[in-house]
Amino acid sequence: MTIPVAIVTGASRGLGRGVALELAKAGWSVGINYAGNRAAADECATLCLASARSPEQRFVPLQGDISQATQRQALVDGCLREFGRIDSLVNNAGVAPNVRADIVEAGEESFDRLVSINTKGPYFLTQLVARHWLTQKPAPAARYNSIVFVTSISVHTISTMRGDYCISKAGVSMAAQLWATRLAPEGIMVYEVRPGIMKTDMTAGVTSKYDDLIAKGLVPQNRWGTGEDVGLAVKALVTGDFPFSSGTAIDVDGGFQMRRL
Repeated sequence: MTIPVAIVTGASRGLGRGVALELAKAGWSVGINYAGNRAAADECATLCLASARSPEQRFVPLQGDISQATQRQALVDGCLREFGRIDSLVNNAGVAPNVRADIVEAGEESFDRLVSINTKGPYFLTQLVARHWLTQKPAPAARYNSIVFVTSISVHTISTMRGDYCISKAGVSMAAQLWATRLAPEGIMVYEVRPGIMKTDMTAGVTSKYDDLIAKGLVPQNRWGTGEDVGLAVKALVTGDFPFSSGTAIDVDGGFQMRRL
């Protein structure tokens, strides 16, 4: 049996590591993309190997800054060289502003950085993988070829202290809809996963703030989200549990998105 292969961007830590681990448990091999932290990517690969269902599964760190065209191409080429196939792309990599700034004061440098990584990167990486599937027409090892965009509650939740982040995530949410529409007739499924308040390195600096907000009821399920929560959602999507739902956005936010009085 052919083992399906997923590229998970930003998989060395945080939510991406959670996704890689759940796919390992589900019998997938994973190309563990990282931008610069090779040690974290190696650690993720070791953890995935320990969680794998089959000794034939492989977990390979693949370096690549998705904001750079040449590195996106190298990432796809590296995955095909290592595994001989790609069955799913999980666009998870993303960054937050280095400094939160009121939109009245915020500068263009942070805006350009976030849009380049959070929006342009996954948009054009998807283009490369889609072109491979459409021109080479490899038979998927999974139920179908799939692309998952990991976005954020910030696609619909305003934060004027990080407008660049909100805009970058709203943009990639639209990218998911565009690619879902274009690829649905080709039998390629595209989904969006919207994490809420997640316990990761990205939120380490605001832990006490969100601890207090969660205690006051901001999240109906009354806890932080985890990489495992996101990984379980992605696993269900790429392994075939939502075969008639292309374009769907799944909230993984403990009920945050519900409107309440």
